Amino acid sequence: MCGIAGYFGANDKQLLRNMAKAIKHRGPDDGGFFFHKNVGLANRRLSIIDIKSGHQPIVWKNLSIVYNGEIYNYQDIRAELEDKYDFKTNSDTEVILYAYQEWGPDCVKKFNGMWSFAIYDKIKNMLFISRDRLGIKPLYYYYDGEKIVFASEIKAILEDKTIPRIPNDEIVYGYLLYNLHDHSEKTFFKGIKSLPPGHSMVVRKNSMKIMKYWGIEIKSIKDSDEKYAINTRELLEDSIKLRLISEVPIGSCLSGGIDSTSIVSLINNVIKSGGNYDNTIGERQKTFSAVYKNNKIDESKHIENVISYTGAEKNFTYPTAKGLWKDIRKIVYHQDEPFIGPSIYAQWEVMKLASKKVKVVLDGQGSDEIFAGYMPYHIIHIMNLVKHGRILRAGQEFIKSADFIVPFIFNKSVFKKRDKTIKSMLNNIFVDKYNNIIQSKWKVKNLNDLLYLEVTKQSIPKLLRYEDRNSMAFSVEARVPFLDYRLVEYAFSMPEKQKIRKGWTKYVLRNAMKGIIPESVRKRRDKIGFDVPEKIWLLELKKPVKQLFASKSFSEIKYFDQIEVLKMFDKFCKGKLDDNYARVFWRIIILAIWHDTFIRKLT
Repeated sequence: MCGIAGYFGANDKQLLRNMAKAIKHRGPDDGGFFFHKNVGLANRRLSIIDIKSGHQPIVWKNLSIVYNGEIYNYQDIRAELEDKYDFKTNSDTEVILYAYQEWGPDCVKKFNGMWSFAIYDKIKNMLFISRDRLGIKPLYYYYDGEKIVFASEIKAILEDKTIPRIPNDEIVYGYLLYNLHDHSEKTFFKGIKSLPPGHSMVVRKNSMKIMKYWGIEIKSIKDSDEKYAINTRELLEDSIKLRLISEVPIGSCLSGGIDSTSIVSLINNVIKSGGNYDNTIGERQKTFSAVYKNNKIDESKHIENVISYTGAEKNFTYPTAKGLWKDIRKIVYHQDEPFIGPSIYAQWEVMKLASKKVKVVLDGQGSDEIFAGYMPYHIIHIMNLVKHGRILRAGQEFIKSADFIVPFIFNKSVFKKRDKTIKSMLNNIFVDKYNNIIQSKWKVKNLNDLLYLEVTKQSIPKLLRYEDRNSMAFSVEARVPFLDYRLVEYAFSMPEKQKIRKGWTKYVLRNAMKGIIPESVRKRRDKIGFDVPEKIWLLELKKPVKQLFASKSFSEIKYFDQIEVLKMFDKFCKGKLDDNYARVFWRIIILAIWHDTFIRKLT
């Protein structure tokens, strides 16, 4: 796990050094540079595998590489290459380099892992850049037709003072009004883009080409409930085994839900089945959790059940509103772009806690999106049943999930009223210009279509950005077993009834984990995750928030009507607005801090 940066079409060694310094938190253990004429590559290394000899960049003949991530099956690929290549290290970085030499750009199809890397070919004067299938590891770039500047984080690209610091108004509008972000290659910075997941890029003099090498195919495999469950369990267990490859201590994030509990319990099984994990996991695996005094979002009783069941070591952190306000500017800085709200602070605190004991954590991101874990997914499932004439089944599903569906439908009507009021707090010129641009072009015919959008355009891209930045801020590598591409492909081959049935979400996962996790968790219907009490905290922080909204720097942000924002926030604090407005004001707060951090101070 590392941070990378570089350019093609420039000749500025100091720029590259500044870029590397900007992402030093991603790799505090080591660093290195490569320069050749108008090309520069930089790496900041967090040493996880081959600690002694995995220094980057690796240069071999005409090829040079910088790399961020882990290729979990690198040993198998190395075995294919050992007869042809003389390996000097035990690192997966060297495996990537020789794999590229052997198979060219198609080498990425052999990899199972998370990555962003850049390989420069001196003879061809060509740069090859690639990002993993699901986009677990980030890669941003700025290209003006002559020069490309790229890095693991946007802040490193901003070290190039020739790149204009201009906010992307279209993305900002979509975020403020519809909570859209990380849904396309565009970022909050005009001209700076993200290389899409499952894509590679070839850069030559005055040219740049992006190529897709992988995508999710929604296909159908018919099998029994038992077979689906067995295959799911085996794929997840193998994914976890691969993600336990390390030379440094490993732990797990534990929220008390079925996803993180499955990972913790399966790791226990792996330990019991043999293998040398003394230096990485130890006799008891370490878990890290966020807990609260607020009973509505506290999951400590579920976490304690898992700890009792597995015998794992528990480590708790206690996020507070005061702590959030103290750290919020740091979080915005590390995230580079605005985020959904204060809920990611819980994850921030968990990663901070984990960094005191381990350098790698496994986390449960992705399960909700591939196995339909959120209750609103019931709605489209029921609508699809009705569409296909399965009225009785639709009625049965509605009855068994009505306690979740009805409140959601009510909230959707609240959201529609709220949207109109958000517009009143925005600058009219801004609204008029972009109101017709932000339109959903995503067509959803069934549940798998919706889950496909969640994985590729909506939920997963932003959650992976949060995870990467929160973990890297504390020099911790986060691994996500549910997003092994084999498990993702298998999940999308299943019929809807393997995901939602009889009022249950994640039907196949619940079957797969029978006898492996506590029944109290396996049969949980409520869902929280690492969340925070958004409204309560906002009211606790009303004084500094009002100061922010009344500040001169806030008045200089072109997107807001400052007087209207202050008026509406005062109404909210007096209980005259619906609780859901808390999320609106958090977005305004975060956007304002982002603007102050990256736009006002850098222009």
